[in-house]
Amino acid sequence: MKKIGVIFGGMSTEHDVSIVSGTSVIKNLDENKYDIYPIYIDKSGNWYKYFDSEKKVLEVGSSINVSEKIENIIEYLKSLDVIFPVLHGLYGEDGTIQGLFELLKIPYVGCNVLSSCVGMDKVYTKIILNKAQIKQAKYAYVRKYNEKYIYIDDEFNETILSLSEVSSLIAKKLGLPLFIKPSNSGSSVGVNKAKSIEELENCIEYASQFDKKILIEEFINGREIECAVLGNETVKASCVGEILPAEEFYSFDAKYKNSNSALCIPAKLDENISNKIRNLAIKAFKAIDGKGLSRVDFFVDKNTNEIYLNEINTLPGFTSISMYPKLWEEAGIKYSELLDKLIELAEE
Repeated sequence: MKKIGVIFGGMSTEHDVSIVSGTSVIKNLDENKYDIYPIYIDKSGNWYKYFDSEKKVLEVGSSINVSEKIENIIEYLKSLDVIFPVLHGLYGEDGTIQGLFELLKIPYVGCNVLSSCVGMDKVYTKIILNKAQIKQAKYAYVRKYNEKYIYIDDEFNETILSLSEVSSLIAKKLGLPLFIKPSNSGSSVGVNKAKSIEELENCIEYASQFDKKILIEEFINGREIECAVLGNETVKASCVGEILPAEEFYSFDAKYKNSNSALCIPAKLDENISNKIRNLAIKAFKAIDGKGLSRVDFFVDKNTNEIYLNEINTLPGFTSISMYPKLWEEAGIKYSELLDKLIELAEE
């Protein structure tokens, strides 16, 4: 049987979410087809063999019982046939670990180095999608440098400003309210909505704790719509689903702690709009040179039905409540069958 390494945990802010996704994948891989080798990476970057005879799906915040530290990581990885990295965020979804697999010539599930890197960095995703002429929210971005902020204009010219200066400049350019996001983060970690200049300053400062590059976007009064894509050269799009957040927006707490948040699959949208979203999802995925899988997130304006691409997630959640497997389940592909297909795409 094929030896499948499932890696989860990791050093990013999404460590706890990765534990839920990773143990979900482990539970749903077919033991009649695969020898499964679960690997846990702790927050300090240490690698361990993980063992759970009951194959429980852990919850956010669960502690991990590991059996043995992996001392020779390279040799251990080279003994496996395919790697399934279920690592969300930095060092797992950003091309870092994909580069390691490339060097070791081991097939792995998901996007390659370039598409992982681009998809992780929200600013550079926007730059590429601008080139593809895919509509997005208007945005600005800054980099924190010591206690100053570097504002980057549309032609990549840089200006060093104070926090109050950069906040006033961006509010004048984009208006209020605004959404503030760390450029390299996921699961809505560090994301906030600002309705005033003072809130904008606080939100930029808070986001800078998670990444030195901060993205600020105009507010879109939109429905949150998501579409799953699957494939390498031949790419298929699922039906589209809608997020119904229990809070003002789909924050970390709304995603993982508030049971009142809900998914609507398929989304109640006009068929023409749904098809446009599906086509845009494939176009965006190919624009960043995506491989294997991604979940592409959109806004549909509540008043005009204009479609705005929000983000591309190259390693979407695989928890029991995650949109990606649920969208394919709606298409008749069970969770375990989806994992089989992703492993086939890795080998391809």
